[in-house]
Amino acid sequence: MRGSSTDPTRSPGHRRARRSAGALATAALLLPLLGAAPSESPTDSSASTLQQAFASASAEYHVPQTVLLAVSYLQSRWDTHGGAPSVTGGYGPMHLTDARTALAATEHLSEGTEDARGDSARPALHPTAQLPAESQLPARLRTLAKAAELTGLPATDLRTDETANVAGGAALLADAQKNLGESLSADPADWYGAIARFSGADDTATAASYANDVYDVIHTGEQRTTDAGQQVSLAAQPGLAPDTAQLKRTGLRTVSADGTECPKKVSCEWIPAPYSQFGTDDYGNHDLGDRPASQSIKYIVVHDTEGQWDGVLNLVQDPTYVSWNYTIRSTDGLIAQHVKAKDVAWHAGNWYINAKSIGIEHEGFLAAPDAWYTEAMYRSSARLVTYLTKKYGIPLDRQHILGHDNVPGPTTSTVPGMHTDPGPYWDWAHYFDLLGHPVKQTAHRSGGLVTIRPDYATNQPVYTGCVTAGQPCAVHGSSEVRLYSGPGETYPLIKDIGLGTTPTTGVNDLSSRVSTGQQYAVADRSGDWTAIWYLGQKAWFKNPQKHPTAVAAAAGLVVTPKEGADSVPVYGRAYPEASAYPTGVPAQAISPLPYTLLKGQKYVVGDKVPGEYYYAVTFTTDSHKVVVGKDLYYEIQYGHRVEYVRAADVRLERSSR
Repeated sequence: MRGSSTDPTRSPGHRRARRSAGALATAALLLPLLGAAPSESPTDSSASTLQQAFASASAEYHVPQTVLLAVSYLQSRWDTHGGAPSVTGGYGPMHLTDARTALAATEHLSEGTEDARGDSARPALHPTAQLPAESQLPARLRTLAKAAELTGLPATDLRTDETANVAGGAALLADAQKNLGESLSADPADWYGAIARFSGADDTATAASYANDVYDVIHTGEQRTTDAGQQVSLAAQPGLAPDTAQLKRTGLRTVSADGTECPKKVSCEWIPAPYSQFGTDDYGNHDLGDRPASQSIKYIVVHDTEGQWDGVLNLVQDPTYVSWNYTIRSTDGLIAQHVKAKDVAWHAGNWYINAKSIGIEHEGFLAAPDAWYTEAMYRSSARLVTYLTKKYGIPLDRQHILGHDNVPGPTTSTVPGMHTDPGPYWDWAHYFDLLGHPVKQTAHRSGGLVTIRPDYATNQPVYTGCVTAGQPCAVHGSSEVRLYSGPGETYPLIKDIGLGTTPTTGVNDLSSRVSTGQQYAVADRSGDWTAIWYLGQKAWFKNPQKHPTAVAAAAGLVVTPKEGADSVPVYGRAYPEASAYPTGVPAQAISPLPYTLLKGQKYVVGDKVPGEYYYAVTFTTDSHKVVVGKDLYYEIQYGHRVEYVRAADVRLERSSR
């Protein structure tokens, strides 16, 4: 939800912006968690210390080691994040939560002012930060205090020492097991209820979804090297059958998922965004539609909330604020649906994309690399996206599964204000693994196309401005690769003329970055460096053969200017030609951006689409119309963001292997 400026112009389909005092008051928890930076190297030279910690805690608290390992994997993938808290104030491999301590150590990062509808200017809300009292926080956000009580260990140790943290998690699981009247069984199958309670969920659906994910981890097994260099493994037990009947004894409330559009294997609540009229010509906070009957749904847009769960839910229920379709909670993966898929939410900052997309917010902060996204949230999101893409026929690739930072500015004036979430720390490779479509090499030798695919953990480009302008962010893995104007890091960074600024290493500066899963046409090669066509330029990135940051892609479709054209315009939206608009619907400007596709350059095609515009400017829907033109467009991977070119302006080619 981050951004900076809006288009001051107003045109049909745009409604005036409003600020909401009510939303300001309800955003008390809208705070980024900028905790301690992670260590740049492991704090312990032993590669098995953490594995031993699980064994020791298992023996001391009589919790099966298998259960401890699987719960921890779902909480953190066994990472420690150098003692930094997650977005919900969770610490260490067991994600013990101490949200008030984490909040007290933070400072508020102001949001931008992108018009989330992508039509007229609606300044973004600037909530007032207030520190909540301990008693105001739900129990799921203060499990560390309970762990300290059970273990007798200092809270500081539970936050910063991985061995203590694992012991705290084991104590919580054992306590939950006892409170359910269950024995401290050595059989992992007997811990379903305790795991469900450990999730912190307050309803059976969410708790069951969490517990099922834990047992999925046990069934498949896992092994990895953590961010602190620890080697941890969990042997697979595919035949283990948990005692799911224990769920009935947890005392958790039952929440109906009626009315939600979610897969069966996730927990989902209906928390509707209001469709309300206020004043004589304004309403919020979404548009009623008839998708996909009237227009196709082609995109999923991945956002991060830049705020915590409770504050964010208050905002989406404010009729004077913006909207999105779903929010996913960090602690347990709970999904809240706010806008039906048939309706158009205001979330992407580009009306064309909004009209053809579903927006999903994830509890997190892009500029806080260690306010990390939990495994529970990644898995819940992946299940939701898998369900939606199957239901609406959306391809599982980076041309259709967009980050908010991949959405183009609809007009030249909006380009500088477009949002940059979920940012460089969202793990696209892991996300697509969970989606069942891993980002991998699809050609046996270097050819005309490459897919960006750095190793997330070891790819650690320097970013600045996470806390203080110009200052380095914490060293951290990243999905993104930096681009230079020549084959070496001494060359200047690639410049984005649409931004009109000198490129920097700022965490929100997308001028010279490509992201995992994005595909580009190869322009040149020199030693360990590969050049691609990017923003009308030849852009270079380091791509050594032994440790590649991109992999060869199979032959695919690219576009280049048609014969006789030196350049063709690039667009941020695929609107119809003027003659396509019926009486009563004002024709929308095609509005070329300051970018061009130059002769000799090639860009990867994501889709071929007709010019289309959804006219919706009134609260009543009788005047709403979908206008479809005869002009066709190609969606292309032009820079960090996707863009569009008219099919009549370009020549379609198949890139060679």
